Amino acid sequence: MGSSIYGVSSSHIFIFLLFSSVSVAIAALPQNPSGKSFASTASGQINSNSVLVALLDSHYTELAELVEKALLLQTLEEAVGKHNITIFAPRNEALERQLDPEFKRFLLEPGNLKSLQTLLMFHIIPKRVGSHQWPHPKTGPVKHTTLCNDHIHLSSKSTGRKTVGSAELIRPDDVIRPDGVIHGIRQLLIPRSVIEDFNKRRNLQSITAVLPEGAPEVDPRTHRLKKPAPVPLGAPPVLPIYDAMAPGPSLAPAPAPGPGGPRHHFDGESQVKDFIHTLLHYGGYNEMADILVNLTSLATEMGKLVSEGYLITVLAPNDEAMAKLTTDQLSEPGATEQIIYYHIIPEYQTEESMYNAVRRFGKVKYDTLRLPHKVVAQEADGSVKFGHGEGSAYLFDPDIYTDGRISVQGIDGVLFPEEETEIVKKPAAVKVASKPRRGKLLEIGCWMLGTLRFRSC
Repeated sequence: MGSSIYGVSSSHIFIFLLFSSVSVAIAALPQNPSGKSFASTASGQINSNSVLVALLDSHYTELAELVEKALLLQTLEEAVGKHNITIFAPRNEALERQLDPEFKRFLLEPGNLKSLQTLLMFHIIPKRVGSHQWPHPKTGPVKHTTLCNDHIHLSSKSTGRKTVGSAELIRPDDVIRPDGVIHGIRQLLIPRSVIEDFNKRRNLQSITAVLPEGAPEVDPRTHRLKKPAPVPLGAPPVLPIYDAMAPGPSLAPAPAPGPGGPRHHFDGESQVKDFIHTLLHYGGYNEMADILVNLTSLATEMGKLVSEGYLITVLAPNDEAMAKLTTDQLSEPGATEQIIYYHIIPEYQTEESMYNAVRRFGKVKYDTLRLPHKVVAQEADGSVKFGHGEGSAYLFDPDIYTDGRISVQGIDGVLFPEEETEIVKKPAAVKVASKPRRGKLLEIGCWMLGTLRFRSC
């Protein structure tokens, strides 16, 4: 009788209380209807058990290295903090040996950072897709949106082979973490946008040279406008760079060939932005970048010149050299522009080409955009020395930026043209003693006296 209360046994009461406590505990758990990852803490830091940490420590070393070079860690941390992710990781052999060397060089160029980021984010889906969630062969491929807002298709074959786009899934569920999963694939996935960008750069279709045009000419026989001869795509400009700046002398000898051959062509404004960003990331050239962008309009002018097909080499003084400039040197109007013009050579030169030139010819004079002044280069201490005497500067940081159109060489001093003051030496006055000239009448008189036996005059 003590085991029941009003007809209800104590065992039933115990089961009811246990079920109630479990229901309360389940209700107290945090809900995650959106699939948000719990691997990130409240402060936004990534947990050591995150799929990103697993990727960096995995055997997919080539992919992890590219993620770091593309500066994508912060972007991926934000993505992991919002939702689970699925990473399709190509094997190392696909990136080391099977990738086209020219395409790999294209991805690693500083100016193509956006293409590299797009390529890597094309391998990531902002949701968890396990191997058991692959579509059935009868249902057909399933489209998923990647982190780069492009689409990728997952499909299965009747033979049991699973694919991701054009790549075969070879290691399903290779790495599983609370905030994501990594699948191993056989080859690299390349989105169409990256392929188009690569083809434009390689085939010179991104930009055509803009050449100056004069007044239209009329053919007197046909009374129609004469059409100018077509300029091949990517060909160098017909007119020298001084026609865009001011009349000047010819170019200096031995220009270096740019990467990809003489027809490699670039977007001038984008390339100028790239080399300025490279100066900032390189360190020690902030003053030069500030002058080009903020204090003058030289960055825009250089971008227009490069877009028209001209080549330039910038001798960039470092911050220590810029700090030595005095107020008198910068006080005159346009002094800053004139200083920078003297550091721009209107041709493409690298550290190797300039050193070979000074080794062969001794001294080489390069034209600058500050006409008619030239900058003199010579070999000194196994390097290249510019300028004369105390105002000289050494090639300090070679090849900071080289893309075939713009070359940036770091120097440790600010160059100034040698003063062209000609000292005209006047010949000294020499006193010449002249013999006194006797007149004809006096000579005749002396002759007559001599004939009369008088003493001679």
